[in-house]
Amino acid sequence: MNKETGKVLNGLKTAMEAELTGHQFYKAASKNTKDPKGKETFSRMADEEMGHFNYLRHQYQSILRSGKYDFTKKLLKSRRESGPIFSKEIQNRIKTSHFEVSALTIGMKLEMEAAGFYRRCAAKAASPAAKKFYTELAEWEQGHYDSFKSQLDLLKEEYFAANHFVPM
Repeated sequence: MNKETGKVLNGLKTAMEAELTGHQFYKAASKNTKDPKGKETFSRMADEEMGHFNYLRHQYQSILRSGKYDFTKKLLKSRRESGPIFSKEIQNRIKTSHFEVSALTIGMKLEMEAAGFYRRCAAKAASPAAKKFYTELAEWEQGHYDSFKSQLDLLKEEYFAANHFVPM
């Protein structure tokens, strides 16, 4: 194996580890949120992260076998729905929604790191197909980040006010 192939494989390993971490986090978030729509959203996110992992693993195995990516297998498109992550009822219990607000914040960090990682991989990619592959992953993760940020922005002011989080 040449040095460049080793770098690509290491990058894919790092990406797979991140996707598994995201999968486990969203699975736990789905289990622990009290919001029914949140359960559904986090469960879907866990499934998507596992789909990313499986796709990355396929690419890893392809590079090990042939030294090339296999873009005949397509990355499944997100089933992301537009709209809120949580139900409207969350605002009725906003004061005690600590877990949900924390899950959004942690999810945002995971997605932001993933998007940045994939952008860096795209910038280093030798082939246009690999560049497109990593760019698509970065855009997908950016979409997750944007959804979480939008939901957090909707809840943050009410959550802070309900819990008396005010600047001194």
